[in-house]
Amino acid sequence: MKLLFICSRNKWRSLTAEHLFRGLNGCDVRSAGTEEGARVKVTEGHIGWADEIFVMEKKHVRRLKEKFGPRLDGKPLRILDIPDDYRYMDEELVELLKARVSEYVDVPE
Repeated sequence: MKLLFICSRNKWRSLTAEHLFRGLNGCDVRSAGTEEGARVKVTEGHIGWADEIFVMEKKHVRRLKEKFGPRLDGKPLRILDIPDDYRYMDEELVELLKARVSEYVDVPE
């Protein structure tokens, strides 16, 4: 299973998710951002690669649809509803990610 995590700048939320879930149950995990100044900017290659796409906010779905449209067909887009209120590996962010992602992927305690 290939999991892609998306936030705005790929510095805190999606990067935390990538590091947190890397290797989980044999999953391949990557992260990217939607904004110009993102650490790693999401590309068509990321979209094609992913089996599941997790976004932090609804605005990220809108941005992905605007940019990649038909490439998203058939790709599960999961909104985690995590605001940009956390730093990289923030304890509360880690707990939120585990709780929200576990609805879709088997996440160990």
